[in-house]
Amino acid sequence: MRVSMTLSLPRQPSSATGARHILTSLLSLTDASEDARANLAVLISEACSNAVIHAAPGSDITITIAINDDVCLLEVGNRGNTPDDTRLDADLPAPLTIGGRGLPLIAALSDTAAFIAGPPDQVLLRITKHLTDVRAAPNC
Repeated sequence: MRVSMTLSLPRQPSSATGARHILTSLLSLTDASEDARANLAVLISEACSNAVIHAAPGSDITITIAINDDVCLLEVGNRGNTPDDTRLDADLPAPLTIGGRGLPLIAALSDTAAFIAGPPDQVLLRITKHLTDVRAAPNC
C-alpha cells in the first residue's frame, strides 16, 4: 500500500492531536504491527509538540506522512532554527524533567530520525519507522 499526505496545521497544541488522529486512521488501512502503530502515535505527537513549542510565532506546522509498503516516513517542519548542538540520541536527560525528553524519545522509538536540510529558516525533522517487525534473515 502506498499513501501520502501533506498537512499544514496551525501552531497550536491541538495540532499534535489532530496529526496523531490522521496518522492512526491511515495506519488502520495497513498491516502495521500494534507496536509500530503505538510507536508512530508517540513519534508524531512528540515531533508535532516540539514543532509547536519551537516554531516562530504566527507560522504553521507542516507534516508529511508517507506510507510505502512496510515503511512509514514522517516529516515535521516549522519556521525557525535548530540550536547548533541539537542532536538525536536515546539518552534521557538526568534527572528526568518535564521538558527535554522529546528528541531522545523520538530517537529511541524510530528506526531513523534526523534533522535534514530544508528551505532557509525551516526546521525539518525526518522520521522513519518500519510497520512490521524487521528480523534478520536466518543463516544458511
